[in-house]
Amino acid sequence: MAEPYYLTTAIHYPNGKPHIGHAYETIAADVIARFQRLRGREVRFQTGTDEHGLKMAQKARDIGSTPRELADEMSGHFKELFDVLNISYDRFIRTTDPDHHRASQAIWEAMEKKGDLYLDRYEGWYSVRDEAYYDEGELVEGEGGAKLSPQGTPVEWTEEESWFFRLSNYAEPLLELLKTPGFLEPVSRRNEMVAFIERGLQDLSVSRTSFDWGVKVPSGDGHVMYVWVDALTNYITGVGYPDGGELWDKFWPADLHLIGKDIVRFHTIYWPAFLMSADLPLPKKVFGHGFLLNRGVKESKSAGNVTDPMELADRFGVDALRYFLMAEVTFGQDGSYSAQALVNKVNAELANSFGNLAQRTLSMIAKNMAGKLELFSAASEDDTLLATVGKACAETLPQEFEALNFSVGIEAWLRAVYACNAYVDEQAPWGLKKTDPERMKAVLQTLFIAIRDLAIAIQPVVPEKAAAVLDQLGIPADRRSYANLGDADWFGALAASGHAIDKPTPVFPRLELPEEEPA
Repeated sequence: MAEPYYLTTAIHYPNGKPHIGHAYETIAADVIARFQRLRGREVRFQTGTDEHGLKMAQKARDIGSTPRELADEMSGHFKELFDVLNISYDRFIRTTDPDHHRASQAIWEAMEKKGDLYLDRYEGWYSVRDEAYYDEGELVEGEGGAKLSPQGTPVEWTEEESWFFRLSNYAEPLLELLKTPGFLEPVSRRNEMVAFIERGLQDLSVSRTSFDWGVKVPSGDGHVMYVWVDALTNYITGVGYPDGGELWDKFWPADLHLIGKDIVRFHTIYWPAFLMSADLPLPKKVFGHGFLLNRGVKESKSAGNVTDPMELADRFGVDALRYFLMAEVTFGQDGSYSAQALVNKVNAELANSFGNLAQRTLSMIAKNMAGKLELFSAASEDDTLLATVGKACAETLPQEFEALNFSVGIEAWLRAVYACNAYVDEQAPWGLKKTDPERMKAVLQTLFIAIRDLAIAIQPVVPEKAAAVLDQLGIPADRRSYANLGDADWFGALAASGHAIDKPTPVFPRLELPEEEPA
């Protein structure tokens, strides 16, 4: 029995509607979740919204709302988007959920019991937008000499009574953890965090008194928890902390926290330290992916280039958007997108290559064989093609997806698609109907087998469209896992059953770029 697999995204901050970056991370996580399920693993996939903190309180005040009303509205937008994007999450967690408040207070009490919390006064720089504290040495100079965070966000001098966490006690175990191969990837992120620790860790302010929109500190002294203590705890809330039970025993520690590169510090320094303090197991892996840029430029409301992912999905289709984001960007690095690039890539690779391959193959089977499959003798060129496709689908793509190299795995899959199209051109089955009908049947059914493998392999990326292809092939729903790629006799059994296919309908229509869309 394959081991369980627990995957999380960062929980998204809902002080505004979701943007393309939220869609990118969550689609990537969904690809991982679907991939692991297809490999036979029992997957727990969690996403959600991080609803506390000063930024939410200020936003609500600015629009004449309450923080709870703002959280309810905006969290609803995220959930709606993820449902549209076909995200197969098991729990959409909200930090306003009652079980999450209880879990946050429980880990606080565990850290306090360990002697890692003490009351003092905080004086320093704070970025409301990042919900993060910064040392003087981390600040950069902005326009007019303004002090900015390393992310370029405004900071303000803050003084207030605060609970502190003894982060400085955990420098050595954190360095050991970060130097463990595979814990934090890509390697560039790991090097950044090692350097951060080696500069010296300061104790961390973990409560606030200047606002009350957050999880209350258990001591009842009027403090609320620093939003990151609360936010990070969501990962264990969702599997049953502090009660334990079946979910906890099965899924913690998490196999993967998938996050953006701008919050790596919180997930690989603060979060492991909190868990060490509470004597809880550490997650197995954290991956900090890059940013998604709009034609090479970071999106911002001030620049007026923020993209609504709901609009993209509606205009081009959910699976087209999913495919483009996973195939175009080297995961872990920054990537760029535009509507023109999406249309070009999806038309070339899905519509013209894979879609056309499936459409013309199944059309010829329906027309020239009355849609009926039958046993055939394969020639050497048929075996060569199926070996090429089989290696790409059953070996290379899974290996690369396991390593989160999505674009590399998809490229291997696409080369197999190209090999099928080259085989069609070489064998010219349309001309074999009169000259050698038995050879025509062998060619078409070799392609049938190849298309089945290609459709199974690409399911994590384009689940709806891959299912449509498999439906037209007549592959049963319980015979579509990666283990089925190794079936030796599935085609013979299908043919012997009298299986026949209907005239196909196109699965991947060509996309058009609206005239007003700039290239």
